[in-house]
Amino acid sequence: MVNDRAARTTAMLVVALTVVTDVVSLLGFGTAALVLNALLFIGFVLRVLAGPRFDPFGQLSVRWLAGAVFGEPLMTAGPPKRFAQGIGVVFSGVALVLRLVGGDIAVVAADVVLALLVVAASLEGFAGFCLGCRIFAWLQDRGVVSADIRADCAVR
Repeated sequence: MVNDRAARTTAMLVVALTVVTDVVSLLGFGTAALVLNALLFIGFVLRVLAGPRFDPFGQLSVRWLAGAVFGEPLMTAGPPKRFAQGIGVVFSGVALVLRLVGGDIAVVAADVVLALLVVAASLEGFAGFCLGCRIFAWLQDRGVVSADIRADCAVR
């Protein structure tokens, strides 16, 4: 079980870092965008591997922000949220690889990939709609993910 409100707060922080990364990139500061993209990727990896335990955004959300923004914790199933974080790993990782490849087209593609991440994280953070949880439920309905794994956050 995870605190849905902490997940939403973390998503808001992800939106902020991702927007800053894209803006820095659009302003032509490629090295800074690369570093910010790497930090975004590392945060997602840490959250997938250990939840909020080692991730600065996760710690900030769990310890201070979630309660201040949303109030009392609201517990929900962990596997769909972890799956959603895994999607964040993929998107931020693809963007990072594109930035490392370099070139105008690759950098623009990286910015577009991160813009898509902003959309998904904004849905979670500001509207409480976990796109990754919906995909998780869809995969469960098709037998790709075992039906015995709790996915109650996917049906809210």
